[in-house]
Amino acid sequence: MNTYGNAKETMELIKQLVSIPSPSGNTKKVIDFCEQYLKDSNVEMYRNRKGGLIITLPGKNTKQHRMLTAHVDTLGAMVKEVKANGRLKLTMIGGFRWNSVEGEYCKIETSSGKVYTGTILMHQQSVHVYKDAGKAERNEDNIEVRIDEKVLNEQDVRALGIEEGDFVSFEPRVEITESGYIKSRHLDDKASAAILLRLIKFIKENNVELPYTTHFLISNNEEIGYGGNSNITPETVEYLAVDMGALGDGQSSDEYTVSICAKDSSGPYHYGLRKHLVNLAKENNIEYKVDIYPFYGSDASAAIRAGFDIVHGLVGPGIESSHAFERTHESSIRNTEQLLFAYVQSDIVPQ
Repeated sequence: MNTYGNAKETMELIKQLVSIPSPSGNTKKVIDFCEQYLKDSNVEMYRNRKGGLIITLPGKNTKQHRMLTAHVDTLGAMVKEVKANGRLKLTMIGGFRWNSVEGEYCKIETSSGKVYTGTILMHQQSVHVYKDAGKAERNEDNIEVRIDEKVLNEQDVRALGIEEGDFVSFEPRVEITESGYIKSRHLDDKASAAILLRLIKFIKENNVELPYTTHFLISNNEEIGYGGNSNITPETVEYLAVDMGALGDGQSSDEYTVSICAKDSSGPYHYGLRKHLVNLAKENNIEYKVDIYPFYGSDASAAIRAGFDIVHGLVGPGIESSHAFERTHESSIRNTEQLLFAYVQSDIVPQ
């Protein structure tokens, strides 16, 4: 049994990551943070043209490679329209539902870098004025941002420098509880990113010998579908996405185990790799669940769609209430850490 991992320390790193606004398309600050986190470990890393961070750890076998990925881009929004009433109309970045952000605090970042705060509300918010306040549809026509500045009209807003195309990020409201939970927006997928960052640092600083050269991609466009579909070396045989396990009715995944995905909306993941991950979990007494996510796609499935000839898989901590106020437990993080540590030291699945 491997005893690698410190879930409490990982949760503190998750807390730092989710506190950095990074909606898809505006991820430089969080990638800067990841790069700085690994700087003292003296690892080989570079940024691809999409802005993602690629780290390579050499292994004994240089002819067969592995790649693991997690993403740090998140759900968010963009200013679609500056309204005549001094409020902002939004367009979604990523696949959330409008009701999941109603009442949320947010930040608006202008193209000059100035940041303003606001609140996402229904136009028909006041129950003392609007009879249909509770029944009105939650959509982009009714949802708007109330800016925390004295703005009475469109001209006032534009005078602040706020324009169409400015990014809007949601406050994470991150909290670690005494009972071992971390709850926050954007655990998808900053929980997994923290797990990979700590794994990289541990391998490098403890001189863990890997059987295969292993690449790690900190992806920054997963929420819009193409974060991990490039920069895969010709030698890469196995490609493992580390992303959240989805919880809900009919799902086996929970907040306490590592979730191993058998199939999502893109189809089945590689059967041999899935069985290998299950065997590693059993051999190391790691608590796991095998699951199917009906409305889901990963960087690994994006890589397959892009035509890469790889063996692909998907694992991750179980995340409750995905694309809303998410939560997981330190035991799920610990089990995910231990499975990944066992995996990077294991043999490649025979073809």
